[in-house]
Amino acid sequence: MTQGDGTFSELLAGAVETAGASVVRVEGRRGRPASGTVWSADGTIVTADHSLRDDDHTAVTLPDGRELTASVVGRDPTTDLAVLRVAATDLFAVTWGELDILRVGHPVLALARPGRTVRARFGIVSVLGAEWRTPYGARLAQYLEPDIAPAPGFSGGLLTDAAGRALGVNTAGLVRGTVVTVAGSTLRRVVESLVTHGRIRRGYLGVAAHRVRLPGAVEAPAQRAGLLVVGVEPDSPAERGGVLLGDTLTAIDGQPVSRFGDLLGLLGEDRIGTVVSIRVLRAGQMRELSVPVGERPRAA
Repeated sequence: MTQGDGTFSELLAGAVETAGASVVRVEGRRGRPASGTVWSADGTIVTADHSLRDDDHTAVTLPDGRELTASVVGRDPTTDLAVLRVAATDLFAVTWGELDILRVGHPVLALARPGRTVRARFGIVSVLGAEWRTPYGARLAQYLEPDIAPAPGFSGGLLTDAAGRALGVNTAGLVRGTVVTVAGSTLRRVVESLVTHGRIRRGYLGVAAHRVRLPGAVEAPAQRAGLLVVGVEPDSPAERGGVLLGDTLTAIDGQPVSRFGDLLGLLGEDRIGTVVSIRVLRAGQMRELSVPVGERPRAA
């Protein structure tokens, strides 16, 4: 091993030791431990939502061996994130790196603690893309995928650069067989909303819809499907805006809607209380409707 190789090895080992102090063990499903990332020293921890069975019976083991009962502050299945809180004020919060300088090919570390000690996997940034919508309709400001294979217990753990600076929280719960890192402003937005509201506030129209193929006369190369409205809730924003059973939704504020995930993705918190323009196909004719956006009820 050359001196340069030794220096890099020591850099990686130091990164694991430093950042590993912010990675905890989370037991939210019997026999299926996961990892968590310390968000703040006051006991706030981020983990993967799919690692929790319910809001009860969740425990956290800290790097120093303390085992604490955790309460669930909030959950967001659409980004596969959950926020926990434990009765501790001396946790070691992560130091965040700069995503702006991250490039495909940069070395990264995935850190986890499914057992008593920290575990690490080494890889590189495989995919670094622009805004991405999860299969469940949530919007990630950036798509970040390391070339690290999913491993039991690694969801909820950290992705760091070679110096141990946090890049995001890893999850294998968004894309089957693939580790995706929820990074940057998306992670911060979701965590802050869960801490403040206990949930992610989302816009609401009050429709049930199924994906259908658009007639050849109206389809476009970039959009060949829409959402057939099969239900309109009484006194909902959709009903008040004139949406009818049998309409086919094709766009919101000019953005194509081809899948239900598209609809959810266009009804973010920033849309609540606004009026959107919805394009519908009705009796063979395109119509524009002005529809107010409400807030999705907790049970919806």
